[in-house]
Amino acid sequence: MVQVIQGKDITLAQLIDEFGLQRADNEEFFSEWQQDLPELSDLEKQSLNEIKAEYLHLSKYPILEPVVKMVVLSPLLRLAGFYQPPFYIASEEEVRISSEDEGTIVRGRIDILVFHPPFWVLVIEAKRANYSLVPAIPQALAYMLADATSAKPVFGFVTNGSEFQFIKLTKQDTPKYALSYTLSLNRGDDLYTVVKVLKHLADLIRNS
Repeated sequence: MVQVIQGKDITLAQLIDEFGLQRADNEEFFSEWQQDLPELSDLEKQSLNEIKAEYLHLSKYPILEPVVKMVVLSPLLRLAGFYQPPFYIASEEEVRISSEDEGTIVRGRIDILVFHPPFWVLVIEAKRANYSLVPAIPQALAYMLADATSAKPVFGFVTNGSEFQFIKLTKQDTPKYALSYTLSLNRGDDLYTVVKVLKHLADLIRNS
């Protein structure tokens, strides 16, 4: 009997068991989020300082996902160049992946931004009991698995507005993934680093 799992309900254990997903041990597997990052201009830093101040002001009240997209995510993606060619956006994409024996199918229409060339952005609702990024990781990986090719890595980005994490997935013989550290809007210049990584990944995807 075929088991159908909604994307929002998938766990890492299920991805490991059903699709052979493995976490990469080698730190060099996902060096893209730490190496060869571009510098930011003073104007870009000023814009990021304003984003941070606006979010901190609004976070005095419960923040829902549409507000996170409007106040934080949209300007970050604009600064990183994701609203310019060759990228375009699709939202609430229909996604489906199947295990090799078709015994398990993961599918669902999801509130996620998908950039083409492929870059997956998943936003989770902030200011709730389960607002941690942890539940978002397997969900993002499931959608990235549906898109990954044998030749090119796929990158993802998850955020709840105040925290940010990057994901890399390859799908050659065995699908493997790695995560960046969790970056925080509330810690030092982490927001600068987020945009630097976004810019670097945009360049890599654009030139791949």
